[in-house]
Amino acid sequence: MHTIAITQGDPAGIGPEIVAKAFRDAPELLRHCFVVGDVATLRRAAQAIARPGVGGLPVAQISAPHEALAMPPRCVPVLPVPGIPGSQPWGQVSAAAGRAAADAVVWAARAALRGEVAALVTAPLHKEALSAAGVDFPGHTELLQAEAAAHQGVPLARMPVRMMLANDELRTVLVSIHVSLRDAIAAVTQDNVLQTLQITHAALLRSLGRVPRMAVAGLNPHAGEGGLFGREELEVIAPAIAAARAQGLDVHGPFAPDTVFMRARNTPQRVGEFDVVIAMYHDQGLIPVKYLGVDKGVNVTLGLPLVRTSPDHGTAFDIAGQGVADAASLIEAVRMARQLSA
Repeated sequence: MHTIAITQGDPAGIGPEIVAKAFRDAPELLRHCFVVGDVATLRRAAQAIARPGVGGLPVAQISAPHEALAMPPRCVPVLPVPGIPGSQPWGQVSAAAGRAAADAVVWAARAALRGEVAALVTAPLHKEALSAAGVDFPGHTELLQAEAAAHQGVPLARMPVRMMLANDELRTVLVSIHVSLRDAIAAVTQDNVLQTLQITHAALLRSLGRVPRMAVAGLNPHAGEGGLFGREELEVIAPAIAAARAQGLDVHGPFAPDTVFMRARNTPQRVGEFDVVIAMYHDQGLIPVKYLGVDKGVNVTLGLPLVRTSPDHGTAFDIAGQGVADAASLIEAVRMARQLSA
């Protein structure tokens, strides 16, 4: 079995803690996984989650991914990144913490692109800390996109990626990601919507083993109500859907954003009408999924030549170091990474 690399995340946040908890609480799932980061940071995290009367969680330094294959359960293998900043004060934004998080992601991404690991799972980083460190990307998705483009020797525009958030009940893919709302509206173009549909179709075709049923949310209230509340649905979104259908994609809409997510939701009582909803901007798509439960949500980057998943929450500086952070979403991210890389 190939290894899976898990980045430590921002060392001032809950990333190292939830990584340590995942190794402790889901030992079979975490077999053959290893952490990319700093050994001292993970040892501090292991101490933060220690429980009275229970033996400590061992943290072992490794020098190559394959060494993780021989590690016993409930042991955290850490591959240290050369020159990475060490432990940082809990709950504080700093350039050093941002640099540590970025360095771990870059190392792991390059290893995945070289085929040295089967998948990449990223613990949360802090966007302000990234900026303080001089990293020119607002988050994981954009950083990974740039690394993949550089690896394949193509311009960034030829490595289009999309963000999917998924749980057992709902999947949603975003046309735009980390931009202002004004810029997100401007990003609703026929080319961007069509490209999102193409990327989503290709990714879910592989993972589902069949043609995915895709629904498209409108941009405006009531999907524009025939042009009364905006014409983007008529002039941009509907033509993109028509072009996708002409290519053989199973896509429907645009539908009113306030009801389409309910129609796509899978419950024990009812199978959803669609496999995924294409949302026009970040919050439109992420609020419904997160409302169903942050502990089960997984962020998946579509369009990359590697498998990347992540928990759907942030660094939670307010509780960092207290040992109370929930590792459920990270565990689900590892589970999905295994499924996608099988």
